[in-house]
Amino acid sequence: MAVSFSGSLPWLLSLLCVLFPPLTDSRCTSIFSFGDSIADTGNRLLAAGGNYRCARLPYGETFFHRPTGRACNGRLIVDFFAEAMGVSFLPPYLVSPLARDFWRGANFAVGGATALGTEFYRRRGYDVPWSNFSLAVQINFFKDLLPSLCSSDSECTRLLERSLFLVGEIGANDYNYGLMLLKPVEEIKSFTPWIIRTIGSAIEELISLGARTMLVPGNFPIGCFAMYLNLYGRSSSAEDYDPSTGCIKWLNELSQYYNGRLEQELNRLRLLHPHVTIIYADYYHAALDVIGPANKSVAGIGRLSLAACCGKSGEPYNFATSAMCGSRYANACEDPSAHFSWDGLHLTEAAYGAIAKGLLEGPFAAPSLTQACSGAQIEAVIAVEDHGDAHYN
Repeated sequence: MAVSFSGSLPWLLSLLCVLFPPLTDSRCTSIFSFGDSIADTGNRLLAAGGNYRCARLPYGETFFHRPTGRACNGRLIVDFFAEAMGVSFLPPYLVSPLARDFWRGANFAVGGATALGTEFYRRRGYDVPWSNFSLAVQINFFKDLLPSLCSSDSECTRLLERSLFLVGEIGANDYNYGLMLLKPVEEIKSFTPWIIRTIGSAIEELISLGARTMLVPGNFPIGCFAMYLNLYGRSSSAEDYDPSTGCIKWLNELSQYYNGRLEQELNRLRLLHPHVTIIYADYYHAALDVIGPANKSVAGIGRLSLAACCGKSGEPYNFATSAMCGSRYANACEDPSAHFSWDGLHLTEAAYGAIAKGLLEGPFAAPSLTQACSGAQIEAVIAVEDHGDAHYN
């Protein structure tokens, strides 16, 4: 079942550009990021030796004008955060062992990463084609790097207290691999306690090292992703769809179940560590905000199409596993800013920018990231032509 969309967005639909004047009293002067392809700025590309579909155009075409290893046509949420805080775009950890590359932050996220280690899935009979860059592996990367970033305990304390730790989004792939294999949903849900426990343990480990400001995202409304609308749409009835969004309800309910368990864990950690700011990033409702009715959008960008921008024309939601974005069988739409989905499983720069705005300014993070990084003043401006390459990319 395909969902039609009335109206079209003008070509001048602007993307979010956030300016963050550097202030000496800001708490967030560095960013350390963990997660999967939602935040990966090049680690998967480096780990694969360049053999990665995100290494080919049209990935990166909108902002960087070349592929960077990001699973997007442009910037990711973490890139908008970096811009807002006056920090260069985060270099992928695997790019260089030189500590000077990382003193203002580093990105440990790897496309395809799971929260749980691959052995967890092998023990349960899963064929595991993905590499083990699990959350625990990424935390160990950070621990290996840390001694080279600071020469004394006091210096390390200052660095960690003035850094933002983006812990996720991670855990979505622990669901995605099972869903793509059409595993029973109850089997997939049964992994949740292990996933949440792993994320909680990672947060506690970072706190023990000295981290004081954490942003922990939940899962997106995956029932709105073009890949799943294509994969499960043929077996769905009209009652399976949310009439206000066109998304598959039971898949979104799965995301909400996961997010509820994650919020419970974060509440537990807040009670144990009252001196630490632990912020839940509501990716779920921030995403729904740009695919629901246009007059609801906090970001003010209108309603975005659920069809993938980059994929195979003529297929439901422009998605087909035989013509994934980056392959010679795929093509990209003329206006990615009118689409929620870039390649069926990842979002466009326009969607990521709107989500970042809702986290920086509220209401999809409490406190907002601006408030959490005390002393910072965020100015959100419209920028259609600001496509410079001044940052590391």
